[in-house]
Amino acid sequence: MEKIKFKIGVFALGAMLVIGGPVLADESSNNMMDTMMPSMKEGGIFLNPSPVLGQMEIMDVDMQMVMPFAQPHMPMTMLMLHGYSFFETVAEEGNRGRADFSAPNMFMADLGTTLDDHQYLNLDVMLTSDLWTVPPTGTPELLQIGENQANGQPFIDAQHPHSSPLMGLTLSDTFSLADEDKSALKLFAAPRGESTDGPISYMHRITGMVNPDTPLGHHIGQDVGHISSTVLGESLKLGSFHIESSVFNGSEPNPTQVDLPIGPINSVAVRAIEEFSPQVMFMASYAWVGTPEPGIANDQRYSASLYTHIPLNDSMTFHNTLVYGGITNIDNVSSLNSFLDELLIQSGVASVFARIEVLQRTPNELGISGLPNGDTGQWVNAFTLGYSHQVAAWDGWELRAGLSITNDQLPADYQPTYSGNPFSYKFFFQLGGTQAYQL
Repeated sequence: MEKIKFKIGVFALGAMLVIGGPVLADESSNNMMDTMMPSMKEGGIFLNPSPVLGQMEIMDVDMQMVMPFAQPHMPMTMLMLHGYSFFETVAEEGNRGRADFSAPNMFMADLGTTLDDHQYLNLDVMLTSDLWTVPPTGTPELLQIGENQANGQPFIDAQHPHSSPLMGLTLSDTFSLADEDKSALKLFAAPRGESTDGPISYMHRITGMVNPDTPLGHHIGQDVGHISSTVLGESLKLGSFHIESSVFNGSEPNPTQVDLPIGPINSVAVRAIEEFSPQVMFMASYAWVGTPEPGIANDQRYSASLYTHIPLNDSMTFHNTLVYGGITNIDNVSSLNSFLDELLIQSGVASVFARIEVLQRTPNELGISGLPNGDTGQWVNAFTLGYSHQVAAWDGWELRAGLSITNDQLPADYQPTYSGNPFSYKFFFQLGGTQAYQL
């Protein structure tokens, strides 16, 4: 009980800092934003993935944030804030199920300025307190795996905390190439940042940020590259087509240590993006990764993802994300595959979300002993349905309350360990928002 009280106290302090930040803004400085940059204003937790961009705005599709686009004779300095925290109570059925409280979170601050008529320099800092607000054994999530606990035991049936307090630190320089179609070249360097592979990370895409659960395919070619070490990269946007590439250190971070390791560059990733319209976008990526884990010389990651946003009426929008992820040479398996479909119906203060996952897990990954072919992947399924409702809003920030139910469907060999096909239940609050200020 004392541990829970301590965690709540830590996050109450963090929430006050997040909420208190906007009072530093000068309201009179937003005049230019209202006319030239209409999208870069308060927005709540859900970022609009297809906003009507102003003359001085460009969409960073990887981070799903509207960013400044340098224009001649229009100098600017911008501060953008975005983040959210879940406060979740979890109850799971079966032999592997447990009940616990967890508060995973992330907060981003982007500070940038124009250097000349066609150049915008930006520093992005991404923070989290997961290490102190997530249980030592991880956030309960049946069938989830990845990384090791502080005692060296693997996280099994739990989501590991993310690197704390610094989840990302990226310096980028964006050069505007053509005003007509917002063509641009971004160069970036990050001691800890995102490699250019996988889909839009689940904590940035609109269909993922409402769900407190990390996708089970997180480490199967999907989001694992969103925290990488020693990243150097580029993103070239030519109209609706983007080509991105990066080199980085492939070793996965230790989520239970406070560190910022700089390792040798031994990995490469490339990603292609086509924006067919403001409502439809496709991504595909490949990465060759050196020394991803101790004892593994290299692996390869593949992904393909499709994003659609369909207005149903003036106040309701249907969002959908389809993802394929694949990885080779991990956990003594030649290859593992994952599929995900995320759905979100957003209408005013109410949001209904769902996630369908089909992926491969081996008995050894899940700590299931006594089965033949312990390193052979078998297909498991997870189906989640949830609801989130805004209970309060102020100055670009909001508090939401929600619940979700997940049912796991397992092969016959796995069912004795998990007591059949168990259900999991979550009740949560979500606090967060978005703001931008001209300095």
